[in-house]
Amino acid sequence: MSGQAVPVDLSGHMLDLEEDEDLEVFSKHHSSAADGGSMPNSPSSMVNQYRLEDEEDELVDTMKDLLVTVDQPESHVTAIETFIVYRVVTKTTRSEFDSSEYEVRRRYQDFLWLRGRLEDSYPTLIVNPLPEKFVMKGMVDRFNDDFIETRRKALDRFLNKVSAHPVLSHSQHLHVFLTAQDLLSHRKQGPGFLSRVGETVRAVAHSVRGLKGRPEEFTLMHDYVEEFSSKISSVDKITQRIAKEQREYVDELKRCGPTYSLWAALEEDLAEPLRGVAGCVERCCVETEEHIQYLSEVLVPAVHEYVLSADTVKAVMRRRDTIHADYEVKNEALALRKDEPQALEEEVGRLAERLELANSALKGDWCRWQEGMRGDLRSAFVSATEKNIQYYEKCLAVWESFLLSQRAEPQQ
Repeated sequence: MSGQAVPVDLSGHMLDLEEDEDLEVFSKHHSSAADGGSMPNSPSSMVNQYRLEDEEDELVDTMKDLLVTVDQPESHVTAIETFIVYRVVTKTTRSEFDSSEYEVRRRYQDFLWLRGRLEDSYPTLIVNPLPEKFVMKGMVDRFNDDFIETRRKALDRFLNKVSAHPVLSHSQHLHVFLTAQDLLSHRKQGPGFLSRVGETVRAVAHSVRGLKGRPEEFTLMHDYVEEFSSKISSVDKITQRIAKEQREYVDELKRCGPTYSLWAALEEDLAEPLRGVAGCVERCCVETEEHIQYLSEVLVPAVHEYVLSADTVKAVMRRRDTIHADYEVKNEALALRKDEPQALEEEVGRLAERLELANSALKGDWCRWQEGMRGDLRSAFVSATEKNIQYYEKCLAVWESFLLSQRAEPQQ
């Protein structure tokens, strides 16, 4: 793949929601749809437009030749530990599989093993991140049903991303993960921790030394990911803070409703409207709890996944730089060496070939990652928009109904 394959907007800046000019550009972009169609005239019609596009994506998913599902989490308690085991169901038409369907049980550590082996085997491919091992501060306990379901969805997304990848999906490690009933013997052959530590030390050393000939397209990638990481981290913090404040708000609502009911018992003339207000608060409390559940189970994980994904891309770029730095060091040594350079020439040739393969792999995955990232985040934000509209419309309807009931009857 040539350097021209990198998206034209690679050097562009991430959206800053605090700048009015970005909103103006957004408006102009959509108003230009007059060439091929008119701009949607309501929030719901815009949501429907994006939902149709998502349904088209789902139709494409049904045509895949490797479908993987993670479901049926079960808690296992031993004398040493308590852990969750998930069912992994695979359906495939690929010839490298002996059967068309498999069912195995896997725990979180098994997913960690798979991701580690994939990263070791394909260091310059972007392997989708796994959910973090420990619960984020302020979230639920890791054996809570809501947390288990959130993690199950994340593990399901991880396997579906890997199974849809044109290279990773053909990995022997993935094949073993999906088909072997006993994974323990394979896990004992897991990736070497010390080798990865060694690569990290070399990457740090090369970063201090600096690269002399890094292609501009990879520098642009690096700058883009740094800015994206900063932006998505800010969105992540704000989203989690909104969810936290919503939980605090619903706690206040739960205390507010009964207060009106108690007040109604003391004020006979105001008893009916006070009970009405108490009922409105109670119904809004239910709607707010549903809204919080959506934020916690859908929006927060979707945004946080790309905080982790940005770190993954950075690590892949560091590994590419390490390969490039190895090549530069050996190439410089070859230029200074005058006696018996043949062995060194062969090594430089091997490193040059490895660097070319690494560059090609990363450029292909970079385009794929950007496309997936934009699709995933667009879907999450559009869904959040729809949920917000529904939530506020329902609460508004509750209070409007109450106001109509309190209108004075006309004098006869």
